[in-house]
Amino acid sequence: MTDSLLQRPARLRSTQLVTSRDNPLVQRLRRISQDPVAYRKQGEVWLEGDHLCEACLQRGVEVGLAVVAETAWLGEHGQAAGADAQAVRLSALARQAEKVVVVPDALWKTFTGLESPARIGFVLTRPAADAAESALRAGVPTVVMDRVQDAGNVGSILRSASAMGVEQVVALKGTAGLWSPKVLRAGMGAHFALHLVEQVLPEALSELQVPLVATSSHTEHQLPTVALPEPCAWVMGHEGQGVGEAVMSQCALKVAIPQPGGEESLNVAAAAAVCLYESMRRRL
Repeated sequence: MTDSLLQRPARLRSTQLVTSRDNPLVQRLRRISQDPVAYRKQGEVWLEGDHLCEACLQRGVEVGLAVVAETAWLGEHGQAAGADAQAVRLSALARQAEKVVVVPDALWKTFTGLESPARIGFVLTRPAADAAESALRAGVPTVVMDRVQDAGNVGSILRSASAMGVEQVVALKGTAGLWSPKVLRAGMGAHFALHLVEQVLPEALSELQVPLVATSSHTEHQLPTVALPEPCAWVMGHEGQGVGEAVMSQCALKVAIPQPGGEESLNVAAAAAVCLYESMRRRL
C-alpha cells in the first residue's frame, strides 16, 4: 500500500460481525462474486483483493462497505495479531470504508471468487448506474469492443486502454460484463481510470463523433505507415468472428497489423495493445 493511503484518516463509522451463511449480505456476496452479470441486477460490484481495493481508493472512489476476514482484521471482532504486517495493511484498507463487516475465514470461503481467498473486498454501488455516467462521451479517444467474449481479453483491453491514455471504453451488447469479477481482476484497477459504457447498440456509435478504426487482414493500409485519425475509436471484435458487419460498415478506416512470422491473426487483446500503442506513439 502506498504511504499516502496509510496516512489517510480512517472513514470507518461502524463494525459488524457476521457468522451465518444465511445472512442477506453473505447471500448477496455469493451472487455478485460468482455470477458475472449479477451486478446489473443488484446494482453492486464486488472488488476482491487488496490490489483492486487499493486501486479504487487511489482514484478517489468512496467506499461504503468493506468485508474482511477475521484473521485479517485488527479491531473489534478481529483475530489478527498486531505483528502481522499483511493484517495491518488489510485493516488500513478496510478502515477507508464507512462500514466494515468481519466474517470468519470459513464463511469467506463460501463466497470468494478466488482459489486463494484474499481476505478483503469492497462492495461498491454499481458505477455508471445513472444516465449521466452511462452516456457516451463525444470527441475523445475511445476503444469499442464488439462482442468480445473472454473476460481475460476484456480486462486486458481495459488495462491497455488505461495505460495508453484512452479516455473511454464502449462495450457493445454481447461483450462480457465489464464489471464482472473476472474482468475486474484482469483489468488490475484500470476500470477506475476509464469512462466505461456497456450494453451499447451499434447504431449508437455515431454519438462518439470520432472516426472508427478497425483491424482487418483484407486491406492495403498497414498500421506502421497509414495516417491515423486523432482522436479515433479503435474497434476490437469478437475472438472468432471479428468485427460485425453492422459496426464494420461504420468504420472510416481499416488497417492491417504486419505479421512477418506468418500467423493468420493476433489475439484480440494483443491486437488492441499494438494499435493503442501506435496511436499513443504518434501523439508523443
